[in-house]
Amino acid sequence: MAALAPLNDTITLEDLHRDPFPIYRCLRAQTPVMRIKATGRTFLTKAADTKYVKDHPEIFSSDDTNTPMERAFQAHTLMRKDGAAHMRERMAMAPAFAPKVIKNEWVPAYTKIAQDYFARLPRGEVVDLFPMLAGPYAARGLASLLGLETASDKQMQRWSQTLINDAGNFGWRDDLFAASDKANAEMNALFDGLQDHHRATPNNSVFAIMLNADEPIEMSQIYANIKIAIGGGINEPRDALLTILCGLLTNPDQLSQVKKNADWDKAFEEGIRWVAPISVSGRRVVEDTEIRGCLIPKGESVMTIQAGTNRDEDLYENGENFDVYREVKSHQSFGNGPHFCQGIHVARRTVGQVMLPMLFDRFPNMTIPKLNDVKWNGFGFRGPVQMPVLLK
Repeated sequence: MAALAPLNDTITLEDLHRDPFPIYRCLRAQTPVMRIKATGRTFLTKAADTKYVKDHPEIFSSDDTNTPMERAFQAHTLMRKDGAAHMRERMAMAPAFAPKVIKNEWVPAYTKIAQDYFARLPRGEVVDLFPMLAGPYAARGLASLLGLETASDKQMQRWSQTLINDAGNFGWRDDLFAASDKANAEMNALFDGLQDHHRATPNNSVFAIMLNADEPIEMSQIYANIKIAIGGGINEPRDALLTILCGLLTNPDQLSQVKKNADWDKAFEEGIRWVAPISVSGRRVVEDTEIRGCLIPKGESVMTIQAGTNRDEDLYENGENFDVYREVKSHQSFGNGPHFCQGIHVARRTVGQVMLPMLFDRFPNMTIPKLNDVKWNGFGFRGPVQMPVLLK
């Protein structure tokens, strides 16, 4: 009988939040299946293994009972469901993400929002783009897409970060859960107040689509799944934008080529491969199984490390580097299998085709004056949390 995966009791949550990539590189090379005591999970850091897990929900269930997500969101969300139950709730939102709706409604909306926020930026000054552009742009765009226009940018961003913090609260800290309890109460009150409006004036926002469906899902799940969108729908485009900017501005030869060829889509894909905004995902093992000769017993929680597998040496040469023009290989930043990210096409269009070209058109010679001033953070969700750029 196979033995359990090796146990590591030295890697801390603080290590992972500060800079997980050296840890992942070491794990890929030496112990790609490793139990990490600080998280209570078995880490998988090779691309073949993480893809296998996501492609086989009959063995690796999304209903991971060892995750703090249900406590954070005060609900059993579609992210923790499989099969027909997951698909029913996923499809309830699908009309809002139809290609025609994205093209005719969300791209124009995000374009207008980008223009509005560009108008607030000064020329010739050093500006931290995290609070001044990336965060508000993602928040206002998502508020429009979800049908929550009355929520402020600050509210949207605070709710998102609070939910993210608690979804990754693997230390089960009471103070973090107290913050999410407060955020949940505020979101519930907002949703309650918007129901009549969306019923009276049907539209293509996520909230209105779900409310006005012929056979709507339960109201508790409508609320829960809007919260899931808030939790992931701000950090992903925000962090992707800043990551891509950091990659391009620190590789001027690549930036010049991207501008010349309008290769913004390629830059987008490389950026989210380089640093996956949603870096990890959890699954519960429903039957004894083996990965790379290690026993993964029934009931164990495994963590697929997209941030690590996107740099897997089996797929990528010099995967630690940002290289827009590397050989094209599929990454796992948007997941795979039944839980493949529903917002993928919105993110690609609104960051890769709207924000990036508009930003470089307005500030063609912007630079990062001091690279050490760019601060990164995050384990489950990762991106720059401070990015001072000289706008010129």
